[in-house]
Amino acid sequence: MVTKNLVAVEPSVDPEISRPDAEKLMAGDPVHTTWNLEERDGLYCGIWQSTPGKWKISYDEWEYCRILEGVSVIAEEGGEAVTVRAGDSFILRPGFKGSWEVIETTRKDYVIRL
Repeated sequence: MVTKNLVAVEPSVDPEISRPDAEKLMAGDPVHTTWNLEERDGLYCGIWQSTPGKWKISYDEWEYCRILEGVSVIAEEGGEAVTVRAGDSFILRPGFKGSWEVIETTRKDYVIRL
């Protein structure tokens, strides 16, 4: 469903397939599938999915996430690891550095603000 000012949050667009950069990969061979639903004025939102694996992450932007399916572990450098699963919501702030490990294929919806 798409109207002038309303877009359904479902994977209704062609997905982009990617993998973490080799220098960020820590374990496995995760495949990322992203359905970008909105990209404008420094705002990005959509649905992202990854198969199991682990990679380094670093954020220069704000990201709100809600886990729709699966289990992942997010660990901040020098901090604790947090397990997130379906139903969990969280914010990653600019300056966050650490790792993301997908234990069970994980799907999230996200909103990113640059």
